[in-house]
Amino acid sequence: MIVANNVSKAYGRSVVVDGISVTLPRGGVTSIIGPNGAGKSTFLSIASRLLAADAGVVTVDGLDVARTPSAQLAKRLAILRQDNHMTARLTVRELVAFGRYPHSKGRTTRDDLEHIERALAYLDLEALAGRFLDELSGGQRQRAFVAMVLCQDTDYVLLDEPLNNLDLKHAASMMRLLRKAARELEKTIVVVLHDINFASAYSDHIIAMRDGRLAVQGPPEAVITPEALRKVYDMDITVHLIDGQRIALFYD
Repeated sequence: MIVANNVSKAYGRSVVVDGISVTLPRGGVTSIIGPNGAGKSTFLSIASRLLAADAGVVTVDGLDVARTPSAQLAKRLAILRQDNHMTARLTVRELVAFGRYPHSKGRTTRDDLEHIERALAYLDLEALAGRFLDELSGGQRQRAFVAMVLCQDTDYVLLDEPLNNLDLKHAASMMRLLRKAARELEKTIVVVLHDINFASAYSDHIIAMRDGRLAVQGPPEAVITPEALRKVYDMDITVHLIDGQRIALFYD
């Protein structure tokens, strides 16, 4: 599991993450939700060592992410950033192959090739494998980047707003795929989401942040409630149970 203990991050006088202590359970899908500026992406970046914390410690199965050698950590945890643009002109297969670098250091083995083909198939990208990224739609590119992190074959997969550039159909498809990966591939998926209904429908655990702090956490039935959501978003949100799912309505 991923454990954060009193983690903080500030830029000048602006505190972005403020003393967060939280445990992200092993297995399943954990969603991190909250309003803009809540510190969600910053916290995810600290958990993956893309960003150094000013205080506190994050561990992954007991390994301190700030002190564990990069090569060792990259075999346990994969991260897809929100700004996942590539300047090099790559094909989909070449991008996905980058996920094997922690294992092969660029010397591709038969095992690496099997992982690449498996990731392409898992994201239904086989027909696009030879296409360049700049020839794809935004949704297709997003699937290619997710294939890359799955190809890394880590126990933990952290995704910062993976539903960016996806319409409703493909966003729902992506969330179904992440749940499938958690179940079939035995991954722990941690995802930053803006859509609280996707979080409600597809998460096993939800962490809600506000103003850099942990506001509430728990299973969807504990977080997707009018009381908890008011604490997070400072607005009245009605919650209905529809087909067994807790659906939030926030329209006037």
